[in-house]
Amino acid sequence: MDKHSEKIVKRYNRAAVVYDILEMPMEAMSLKRWRQDIMKELKGKVLEVGVGTGKNIELYPEGIDITAIDFSPKMLERAKRRAQQLGKNVELAQMNVQRMEFKENTFDTVFTTCVFCSVPDPVEGLREIRRVCKPGGRLIMIEHVRSEKKLLGMLMDILNPITVNTYGANINRKTVENLKKAGYTTVETINLFSDIVKKIIVTNVK
Repeated sequence: MDKHSEKIVKRYNRAAVVYDILEMPMEAMSLKRWRQDIMKELKGKVLEVGVGTGKNIELYPEGIDITAIDFSPKMLERAKRRAQQLGKNVELAQMNVQRMEFKENTFDTVFTTCVFCSVPDPVEGLREIRRVCKPGGRLIMIEHVRSEKKLLGMLMDILNPITVNTYGANINRKTVENLKKAGYTTVETINLFSDIVKKIIVTNVK
């Protein structure tokens, strides 16, 4: 793992104990409902990238083959405990999305919820998802991104170093642009909160 990735992992390891508390404002702004909506769209063999403390695990639909990864061992420990408490059958693995150990064309559906703000090299991570997702498979994301509104976007740029240094999350990522850089051509976006939180649906064309 490169030094930058190690630095981000250490920040998430430190934040693991209070991470669910830090996320409460987003949860209050309908994040949980948005996460619930994604679960209705999961099909076939599924990969969750960035499982974190495992907040999505209770929402996993029955009868779906789900693998979930995270690069922070402390976050993953919490996800494992949550899965055991809920009696959910999910394969959990410590893995960096930028260098996944899965074979090409493994998954029918890949999903993320507020993850690509923290991936050190988001374009590389998105390329890896494209590699492990089957042709015609789907990537479904809920991500907060940099606003396209001039003043708000500038403010997010100014505040970004604070959030990055606090716990590793960038608030000014241009995720739709990054998807195109990663080679995706069929990208649908739905604004969930202003133009800051988006649902992104991508069909994997190879």
